[in-house]
Amino acid sequence: MPLTETAPTIDHSLIEATLSQVSTHDPKRIREILAKARELKGLSFDDLPPLMALRDPDLLEELFDTARQVKQQIYGNRMVLFAPLYISNLCANECLYCAFRASNTGLHRRMLTQDEIAAEVGALVDEGHKRLLVVAGETHRAADFEHTLEAIQTVYATAHGKANIRRVNVNLAPMSVPDFRRLKAANIGTFQLFQETYHRPTYAQMHIRGRKADYDYRLSAIDRAMTAGIDDCGIGALFGLYDWRFELLAVMAHAAHLEKTFGVGPHTISVPRIEPADGSDLASAPPHAVSDQDFRKIVALLRIAVPYTGIILSTRESAAMRHETFALGVSQISAGSRTSPGGYADAGPDDGAQFSLGDTRSLREVVQDIAGLGYIPSFCTACYRMGRTGADFMDLAKPGDIKTHCEPNGLASFQEYLEDFATPDERAVGESAIAKVLANLDDPQVHERARRMVDAVRKGKRDVYC
Repeated sequence: MPLTETAPTIDHSLIEATLSQVSTHDPKRIREILAKARELKGLSFDDLPPLMALRDPDLLEELFDTARQVKQQIYGNRMVLFAPLYISNLCANECLYCAFRASNTGLHRRMLTQDEIAAEVGALVDEGHKRLLVVAGETHRAADFEHTLEAIQTVYATAHGKANIRRVNVNLAPMSVPDFRRLKAANIGTFQLFQETYHRPTYAQMHIRGRKADYDYRLSAIDRAMTAGIDDCGIGALFGLYDWRFELLAVMAHAAHLEKTFGVGPHTISVPRIEPADGSDLASAPPHAVSDQDFRKIVALLRIAVPYTGIILSTRESAAMRHETFALGVSQISAGSRTSPGGYADAGPDDGAQFSLGDTRSLREVVQDIAGLGYIPSFCTACYRMGRTGADFMDLAKPGDIKTHCEPNGLASFQEYLEDFATPDERAVGESAIAKVLANLDDPQVHERARRMVDAVRKGKRDVYC
């Protein structure tokens, strides 16, 4: 992939001018945009502001219904599950909304040893997890990057019985192209990095010291990652720092830049809202707090604007909000999360956590809940392992064809979870959900493939995917 000569440009004047021009509601225009969205080709920059301004209940429901249709056509009923694994909360940055910031002397600081990381992985494997997101504070020290690379290998090498982690994604500090190449060589899946806020003046106010204070270095990091060959990357904004409408258009501009430059848009977009954090008054009273209604709109708008991308919702949100946004567009969720180093093996208070959790349920409780809602909890990692990443993934995702792989893989991975980890009650709910999804698979070939894969798991085969 080519090394870009310039960082992405977030044109503040264009975004603000676009937002200021939307002052009236035109139902005909709204319905034209929604009809365009149902073609699964996404929306343009100018299509979003009229939808952002919606307040009419009937038109809002049409927006949400369109998002449901797009989500179902591309992703079906599957819901990918993962857990974050915090290996360190040491940090050299000063971000006013984060408990990890350098000046927070009241936080219990810790960098896990490789043995402690193995213990964390063992605890997560014993629960049934197959996919982890490795997270660390941003120290920018060479020795800490070496520690992270070793940690990734520790995760892959740790097994309990026949169970193991099959894919490691990462959320790490921006780095150079050579270091991104080393990260790729460590066999990661997706590299995630959030700009936090795309609004440059607000960014400067929120990030007052440390390397993270460099807006442009952070904004250009995904370009460097893709230049290094990491073709599955995730972006996002921390909603609540600035006007959510500005942030959403900026995310769209960032996605468009990646698509134009590399031919590959973001593999995932995350939608975290600010939650209370130890020692941060700002986190408890965000300067631009996002209402629940507007948050639903954010998820729905992203789903119809960039239908190919995975939308990630963390355990920052409550179980109720997670329920509502599943149908509107969310395709990946964390479950049973702890946001402090050592939080899984210790199983005590989440001491040293980055932020407060809205959903504190265990993986088992989340699995039973979402299966009861008719979704298939998916532990699948097949695309990474089959090489369906970057442009190859997008070629399948954009027309909605990825579902022909994801539905059988999701069903087989869920059946494996039920066989190895589920309680009798959980298994009953899960088996019922699998039967319903199998019965509703319209494509005979996909149905037969899924049925054979599920049966193979029931007969004792593991790690079945296509």
